[in-house]
Amino acid sequence: MKKDRILIRDLATEAVIGTLPEERLAAQPLILNLEIVTDFRAAGASDDLLDAVDYSQIERTVDKLVRQSQYFLLESLGEAICRAILETPGVDSVTLRIDKPGAARIARTIGIEMERSR
Repeated sequence: MKKDRILIRDLATEAVIGTLPEERLAAQPLILNLEIVTDFRAAGASDDLLDAVDYSQIERTVDKLVRQSQYFLLESLGEAICRAILETPGVDSVTLRIDKPGAARIARTIGIEMERSR
């Protein structure tokens, strides 16, 4: 099993998300954390971006997807994000955590975590 991971932490973005009428009126803040399993050996040997998973591109793709989305459920948004990441060549699996700070009345945040693989 490959143990190499790309970590994208605290990606601050926003989306129209939620089931309540007031949640559909404006984008809400979301914080995403991603752990992407890949294999660094080819990139480590060549020192060439073409042999690596471009984490900058993944970051931009995820941010754009989230900002353009209008899902009702975090679970649906999460599935879309995971699918997009798994379409990236060289990505074997992804663990995604989405926190929705505005959803909690008492807790700092409420969120979900999911794992998907090819």
